[in-house]
Amino acid sequence: MTDSARQKKARIRIEPINAFTDNYIWLIEDGQHAVVVDPGQAEPVLHALKAAGLTLTAILLTHHHQDHVGGVKDILKQGVVPVYGPAMEELPVCDHRLSQGDRVSLTAPHIELQVLDVPGHTAGHIAYTGQIDGEPVLFCGDTLFVGGCGRVFEGTPAQMLESLDKLAALPEQTQVYCAHEYTLSNLRWALTVDAENPALIGFEHMAIATRQANQPTVPSQIGLEKRCNPFLRTRIPSVVKAASEWAGHTLDGPVEVFAALRNWKNGFK
Repeated sequence: MTDSARQKKARIRIEPINAFTDNYIWLIEDGQHAVVVDPGQAEPVLHALKAAGLTLTAILLTHHHQDHVGGVKDILKQGVVPVYGPAMEELPVCDHRLSQGDRVSLTAPHIELQVLDVPGHTAGHIAYTGQIDGEPVLFCGDTLFVGGCGRVFEGTPAQMLESLDKLAALPEQTQVYCAHEYTLSNLRWALTVDAENPALIGFEHMAIATRQANQPTVPSQIGLEKRCNPFLRTRIPSVVKAASEWAGHTLDGPVEVFAALRNWKNGFK
């Protein structure tokens, strides 16, 4: 068997690297080679690579925020690898500038991902989706969280809703690899919006047990998010009603519902 055939047959794993207080840097590895997604810190990435005996082959970036790109230059001091990132954002390093419909094809580990434009959190935010080891996956940075979504810093509510709708259209079994462990806070808020949702109630119980066991709640799945995440449920009557009551007036359409939900979540403690 050739080296190329071995790489294609190698099982590929996706593992979290903890950074800062609640960031996840995603490590995609085949036992020999690795790709990292959104390395906001260099030290934990370099430690993980050394501990597992992995050779880094590429870096993927979703947007320009420092907690997603801050480790890139220090990682590259240990060896130059290609850096992929959004075409429309200022990044510390970017060799391959990507936008909607572009593809990332790597041989070691053997992965192919399609790029989606998902503006809203930042103006040029992108996500990566495809299949890894036969499983549909999504690396969405700070656009979609478990039970929540990113704040709208540079885009508009309409852009963010369109981006979330794009992610919600992915296959329901798609594994959602977001970049923060915000789940328990998100679900507490979601239950104030959608208190009678049995899927959400059960999901919160499961998430609490997961965190008590010191395990990550990420990845989630698109199907689960569509059942539980208010930001993907802006057309559901119970969510529309709750958002309208919070806003104090009737909301005209999903964009207004989304904007009210986002403002509601911004002030939630």
